[in-house]
Amino acid sequence: MSFSSERFSPAFGLGNPHLQTLWGPLWRKTTHIERERERLWLEDGDFLDLDWHGPHSAKAPLVLVLHGLTGSSNSPYVAGLQKALNGQGWASVALNWRGCSGEPNLLPRSYHSGASEDLAEVIKHLQAKRPLAPLYAVGYSLGGNVLLKHLGESGRDSGVLAAVAVSVPFRLDQCADRIGQGFSKLYQAHFMREMVAYIKNKQRQFQQDERKEGLAALAALGSLENMRTFWDFDGRVTAPLHGFVDAQDYYRRASSRYFLGEIRTPTLIIQAADDPFVFPHSLPLAEELSDCIQFELQAKGGHVGFVDGSLRQPGYYLERRVPQWLTAVGRE
Repeated sequence: MSFSSERFSPAFGLGNPHLQTLWGPLWRKTTHIERERERLWLEDGDFLDLDWHGPHSAKAPLVLVLHGLTGSSNSPYVAGLQKALNGQGWASVALNWRGCSGEPNLLPRSYHSGASEDLAEVIKHLQAKRPLAPLYAVGYSLGGNVLLKHLGESGRDSGVLAAVAVSVPFRLDQCADRIGQGFSKLYQAHFMREMVAYIKNKQRQFQQDERKEGLAALAALGSLENMRTFWDFDGRVTAPLHGFVDAQDYYRRASSRYFLGEIRTPTLIIQAADDPFVFPHSLPLAEELSDCIQFELQAKGGHVGFVDGSLRQPGYYLERRVPQWLTAVGRE
């Protein structure tokens, strides 16, 4: 495992991993950028919404940005990266996973940590749309897990020149346990509220549109009450909706840690040792990583945090480091 030339130092007063994790969603000022939305129709009849930013140029490097669980293209770290990339003349497109763009998706199935088939369809679409543009991908949290899984599954045919994954839940089963401990239970409660609301919202939409098959599939899940843990939700909702036997089967088949050795695309992984979603023993060992992977383990940073500078003038390490690394790889 190698470390970056630039070591991350948290902003004074933000050394705590929870403050790092919560800064973006709670206190970061909104990044205002102009974006153009494109609806991509999938082979199964569902849709994904893509939000484009930056130069409309055939050859400008293009970065696909993947958000995390219950996030969207409006997540602060997504808009922040898109703005930073535009600042160096690069185009970007932020993917909203199924049902995350502000409108419920059309099928009972949704998105999950192993939805690499959706990512593969998006990459194919972008290659066709901008065939001359060097294509890269950056994924955060759930998006990072999906990205690493795709890279491992596709080997030399990943469709991207290089990739970055940030704050990855490498072992979903262990992360489901970790987020149920201590202060992290607050994150768990937040995610449960959001994920149950996501399903209920879809039920309402299906009712309104008289989508009887979809309604029946969601009704077959049974009661959505008393969902307290990820094991509950993934066992009762994620697994049956997406063809997994149970939560354990889903976690085993979707965890990116099992795909790292097969990656053949230059990949940077940025992780904090104090991530409140990830046990230290969930991080991959050096021998599990393919030669294409550069693993940067920072001592601090929380989960998709990495806020430096000062409280008055916060800086965003990821929005410097990610473009810097992609630029360097692009020159090689």
